[in-house]
Amino acid sequence: MYQAELTSEQVLRRDIPWETYMSTKLISGTSLQLLRRYDHRPESHRAQLLDDDGPSYVRVFVRVLRDIFKEDTVEYVLALIDEMLAANPKRARLFHDSALADEDTYEPFLRLLWKGNWFIQEKSCKILALVVSVRPKNQNGVVSNGEASNGKKPFTTIDDVLIGLVKWLCEQLKKPSHPIRGVPTAINCLATLLKEPVVRSSFVQADGVKLLVPLISPASTQQSIQLLYETCLCIWLLSYYEPAIEYLATSRTLPRLIDVVRSSTKEKVVRVVVLTLKNLMSKGTLGAQMVDLQLAQVVLSLKAQAWSDEDLLEALNSLEEGLKDNIKRLSSFDMYKQEVLLGHLDWSPMHKDPIFWRENINNFEENDFQILRVLLTILDTSSDPRTLAVACYDLSQFIQHHSAGRIIVSDLKAKERVMKLMNHENVEVTKNALLCIQRLFLGAKYASFLQV
Repeated sequence: MYQAELTSEQVLRRDIPWETYMSTKLISGTSLQLLRRYDHRPESHRAQLLDDDGPSYVRVFVRVLRDIFKEDTVEYVLALIDEMLAANPKRARLFHDSALADEDTYEPFLRLLWKGNWFIQEKSCKILALVVSVRPKNQNGVVSNGEASNGKKPFTTIDDVLIGLVKWLCEQLKKPSHPIRGVPTAINCLATLLKEPVVRSSFVQADGVKLLVPLISPASTQQSIQLLYETCLCIWLLSYYEPAIEYLATSRTLPRLIDVVRSSTKEKVVRVVVLTLKNLMSKGTLGAQMVDLQLAQVVLSLKAQAWSDEDLLEALNSLEEGLKDNIKRLSSFDMYKQEVLLGHLDWSPMHKDPIFWRENINNFEENDFQILRVLLTILDTSSDPRTLAVACYDLSQFIQHHSAGRIIVSDLKAKERVMKLMNHENVEVTKNALLCIQRLFLGAKYASFLQV
């Protein structure tokens, strides 16, 4: 359940019966005094109280969340903390003050991620992400924000928090608690937390990277541009982590990033995507894929625009040089192979170059005609007319140029697949499917007379 209309302003207008909580021993007398001084007071007055005795107020807020389960009160205290941190994010450091060494300040927020309505979940996530991000550098997975004593339940460690957060954030990306704010909230937190090695590792292990990929698409509204920017920021942070790169290399991430950078006019979006591509350039086959996806032309177009960010201009130059190096290293067949394996074909010059086919025809025999088999799979699975047309054309070229092309293609059951495409709604597809069938039936002796 979520409460779409519930706002912090509404929640903070409530009167909480603190005296009743003290009489039932849910809060102490000291806590009551602090709450009376703070509650419903002007911002300037509250700021002074936090400056004078911030850790004491954090202690009270955390204990209320620990001991009181009434929804109205939980919402109220979360709204107080959120308001306090929004006014000055540096106050998140109060949660790590040495005076709170005996308090498990993480536990209530981690527990509340999975409890109650969307208001409670969102505030808990936001607060927890900020508090974790400003923790002292010496705080690792063993030492928590406090220390257990006298045989009490062990305190929540930082690794507990980070892994718990990742689990909740992945759940939001799969099945949001709120239909509008669930995904943006999760992405916003991830953009902060993926700086953490433990978060990167947990996120990849949870198969989280694939949840980001569908969100990488050109955006127009201000809200969707921010979501796109923060998603690309997540990908940039993951581009420093090898196991994540392995997934990025085998998914649709790269074509989507290039689509975004090709169409975006927002400098911060272009910047983070270009920096990501720069990071990925030297990783495995990604440089070759970038060449195949015609990133060089995109980079030239971007360089012609007036950008004010020096890091962006430097990254574009670096990307351009990297692409030039990759083009030099790649033979024409390597480039062709990358294009086919990506499953998205276009009329790049090599397809219609007779020299390419004559010089590389024997390369098609590698790995038991792997590339030929992939072309046939594309005919079965692709819905893109250009890709289907080019695949049919390439099959016809293989039949023409390979001495046993007709037999090999027939043995791989190509005829039935191509025949289906002769009734395709796209003229380019039907034209090239017909050419392929003609060459399949005529054989190499007469095929050379057929021209497109």
